[in-house]
Amino acid sequence: MSATTAPETAPPAPAPPPAAPAGVRKAALRKKLVPYWLLLPGILWLLIFFAAPLVYQASTSVQTGSLEEGFKVTWHFQTYWDALTEYYPQFLRSVMYAATATVLCLLLGYPLAYLIAFRAGRWRNLVMILVIAPFFTSFLIRTLAWKTILSDSGPVVGVLNSLHILDVTSQLGLTEGERVLATPLAVVCGLTYNFLPFMILPLYSSLERIDGRLHEAAGDLYAKPFTTFRKVTFPLSMPGVVAGTLLTFIPATGDYINAELLGSTDQKMVGNVIQSQFLRVLDYPTAAALSFILMAAILAMVTVYIRRSGTEDLV
Repeated sequence: MSATTAPETAPPAPAPPPAAPAGVRKAALRKKLVPYWLLLPGILWLLIFFAAPLVYQASTSVQTGSLEEGFKVTWHFQTYWDALTEYYPQFLRSVMYAATATVLCLLLGYPLAYLIAFRAGRWRNLVMILVIAPFFTSFLIRTLAWKTILSDSGPVVGVLNSLHILDVTSQLGLTEGERVLATPLAVVCGLTYNFLPFMILPLYSSLERIDGRLHEAAGDLYAKPFTTFRKVTFPLSMPGVVAGTLLTFIPATGDYINAELLGSTDQKMVGNVIQSQFLRVLDYPTAAALSFILMAAILAMVTVYIRRSGTEDLV
């Protein structure tokens, strides 16, 4: 006789957890929303003072008309092509001046940042104050001071003439005769001086984080000082180099004060053209189109530069 087995029964389902009280749920929801409330002022600031003007500027660039008759949005994209074909020399000149000033700032700023980070000792704070001190003076006043420094009767031009340096720079097209003002060299000097702190500060911040024991280890491995710099110091300071070059090149490209005060009509940059179109010619669509072309060109160059530099901190 076969034995019979009782059918298996499924275990009872676990009871659902008790619902949290309403007060606890509200407190948890408020806690989740805290980061968004903290971000709200910054988001509103960007929307009001960046996004909205950008949209308005974009609509202005595709308008047609005049100041007397009024401007209307007609989606006239030909303005972009006309502005680019007419003012491309100023675009190229702006990039060339800004790139030259950036390279000079790097060559001048890197040794100073290295000195502050590794050799200044108890003088570090004083040197840092001297680097930051120009920020306490108006950008316009600092640029006007260079008109006195580079004046035809000033000591700088006298020394350069006595050393026959101006003869060489004149042949290179950087100066004209025995004067420096109203030449490309004057504009580049003004850009280099005004934006040099923007190069030094990121470089110092990057160099200061390098562990000094790495230099000692390189010396223990019989590396020469130049090899230590090439293999250890400079690669580790690349984030500062990239940040400094960006902080220098971007504002220098759009600058117009130095070209206006230290240059002549032959040294006008695209910033001077935009300023003139907005305030003198009153051709708002062309000025807006030039602004967008400049912004797009800088964005493209910066993107390629960051990708090629290979710095993980910025990519």
